[in-house]
Amino acid sequence: MVKILDVLRQKFVALTPEEWVRQHFVHFLIAQKGYPTTLMANEVAVTLNGMSRRCDTVVYSQQGLRPRMIIEYKRPDVEITQRVFHQICRYNMVLEVEYLVVSNGLKHYCCQVDIKNGGYAFLEDIPTYEQLMTSEE
Repeated sequence: MVKILDVLRQKFVALTPEEWVRQHFVHFLIAQKGYPTTLMANEVAVTLNGMSRRCDTVVYSQQGLRPRMIIEYKRPDVEITQRVFHQICRYNMVLEVEYLVVSNGLKHYCCQVDIKNGGYAFLEDIPTYEQLMTSEE
């Protein structure tokens, strides 16, 4: 079995097709979008309706206390469908973040959630970490 170093968890993990997408996307966020590794976490446990689930990646605020973004990954051969968005929205019922991202490594979708009013808007690009924090003010 081939393994790869997960820079966020600081351990070697099995290189599955989904893990390939995760590692490339995390490196993209760090190198291209300015996301600090210290404010990102992979495989974050959440409890939803009494069941334990795991968010693929969660990005936190500058103080590291408040989640700001959830990212869900799929293998490259998995189509991004409404069902995938329902999955990440269920996680958001617990974490209440402002940004939801779904990627299969080939296509990426990002939406900004208005939790107070219950709306959302799809964005043309993944925000930089600075933009993510600016929207918090």
